[in-house]
Amino acid sequence: MSERILLLDDDDLIRTVVAERLKRRGYDVSAARSLAEARAILKGTHPDAALLDIRLPDGDGTELLEELTEEGDVPCVMITAHATIESAVEALKKGAEDYLEKPFSLDRLEATLAATLERTKLRREVRALRRAGGARGGVVGSSPAMRKVLDLVERVAPAETATVLLLGETGAGKGIMARLIHDLSPRSDRPFVSVTCSALAETLMESELFGHEKGAFTDAHTMKRGLVEVASGGTLFLDEIGELSLGLQSKLLGFIEDKTYRRVGGTDDLKADVRVIAATNRRLEDEVAEGRFRQDLFYRLRVLPVELPPLRHRRSDIPLLAETFVERFNREFGKKVKGFSPDAAALLDTYPWPGNVRELCNVVERAVLLTEGPEINVEALPPEVRDAGEESEDAGPFALGPSGIDLEDLERKLLFEALRRAEGNRTEAGRLLGLSRHQIRNRLKKYGVET
Repeated sequence: MSERILLLDDDDLIRTVVAERLKRRGYDVSAARSLAEARAILKGTHPDAALLDIRLPDGDGTELLEELTEEGDVPCVMITAHATIESAVEALKKGAEDYLEKPFSLDRLEATLAATLERTKLRREVRALRRAGGARGGVVGSSPAMRKVLDLVERVAPAETATVLLLGETGAGKGIMARLIHDLSPRSDRPFVSVTCSALAETLMESELFGHEKGAFTDAHTMKRGLVEVASGGTLFLDEIGELSLGLQSKLLGFIEDKTYRRVGGTDDLKADVRVIAATNRRLEDEVAEGRFRQDLFYRLRVLPVELPPLRHRRSDIPLLAETFVERFNREFGKKVKGFSPDAAALLDTYPWPGNVRELCNVVERAVLLTEGPEINVEALPPEVRDAGEESEDAGPFALGPSGIDLEDLERKLLFEALRRAEGNRTEAGRLLGLSRHQIRNRLKKYGVET
């Protein structure tokens, strides 16, 4: 079935030429010269995409942009002869997929439209999988925290030239998320190259990233292409970016700014069209303050920041993640484990998972290997997971002993525990305790804690 395109432009020549070109390419095109005509067309059809002029005889094309993106989930490309940076930014803020200035080539218009339709198709797949509690690119989860992240990733991925900074604790899935961003981007058919910045010494890391010329140093017997060159046209994922030395940070910043670099020992400037995605479990703001990370690189990397929640903040995803890992290791080990016993599943929910998704994966792998029957029981879980369950059964401060309990002391301990889990975020701590941010602040004052 042909994809339906709504074309709105008050220039008769442009409208006719564009419509004829798109029809020859197999699109079903409905053309209009005003907002009124476009709205009349929309009453009888739901387009797959829209090409919208901005200045029209009876209004502004961004009015229709807002209607289509909010009500019909129709991707829109804005076309206008009156382009300014301000109007482009405004259109993008209101949901436009792209923005073209007249005069434009028909080839460019076709390419932009095709990329827009492909990105929209991928986004709809993600939404369908998320509603079903499924996975894409290894990303599993339907919790509110993960839905928020996936919503952001859907918006971030199409901006193929913008750098992305993935934040989160070790094991939270930053590498998998980087791959998903690549897969949802227009670069998805090009290389995805991953490098861990802490894996090599500074001299070797520079050669790894940018390559080297023959004779650049001892053992450099031949010219070597760097990972930047290998990733050209695609995505370069720099994991543990906080481990990069200050010298390499400077070279990386130069490359991100103008896409040029030099091999070690070389004199020629080379170019590579690469999208950079970086990841760290450190607070780079603190690293900047301590002089260990360049401030200009920090701001350049965090154009599009995405923070992944730790597993303890997305507990409703634990059963789905665990079952996904069971299926994976059943295939790898030739097992037929069906799942977890109720007691074992309860322990998974109780454990705080300091190692996040990676730790859960390792626990399930061990359990599948040790399990001979149809389900994983408590004995197949590691001691730290079993011990966490025993500690929770002890009830701790909730146990009312013979001498009674100090309620104020209990409240203080719960308050500080909630703040610890929320990493100091008062709003999140309030959510854990069923209190407002204002109530949290009052209780901190009560116990003499101002910050």
